[in-house]
Amino acid sequence: MVRIDATYDGDLRCTATHGPSGAKLITDAPVDNHGKGASFSPTDLLATSMLTCIITIIGIRANARDIDVNGMSGSVEKSMGSNPRRVAQLDVIIRLPAGLSDTDRDWLKTEGCACPVCRSVSDQMKVDIHFE
Repeated sequence: MVRIDATYDGDLRCTATHGPSGAKLITDAPVDNHGKGASFSPTDLLATSMLTCIITIIGIRANARDIDVNGMSGSVEKSMGSNPRRVAQLDVIIRLPAGLSDTDRDWLKTEGCACPVCRSVSDQMKVDIHFE
């Protein structure tokens, strides 16, 4: 179990502290929802969690098989829905490094798409994951 504590700092800004490490991050409400958009919004963190979880799981699986994925990168685009306001869609792109065999590439795609965040999101949110 991991504990994360958060404080409301005013002006729609929060500071979250990761219990085990003490690392801090700041969230701000987005401009389209009364905020300044000066940092990640809570829904941006959801999108970021999806992206980095896929990349992390691919890294873990690649290490277990001695597959070099250094240089892997990715991006995510978040689309909001309304009524109720929610994350409606995440479009994820994972860029695997060149030089991987087709077998390794296919296996890593399957493993990455089974990350804990992917398995935790609702079917009400559309998630498209593409590999390059």
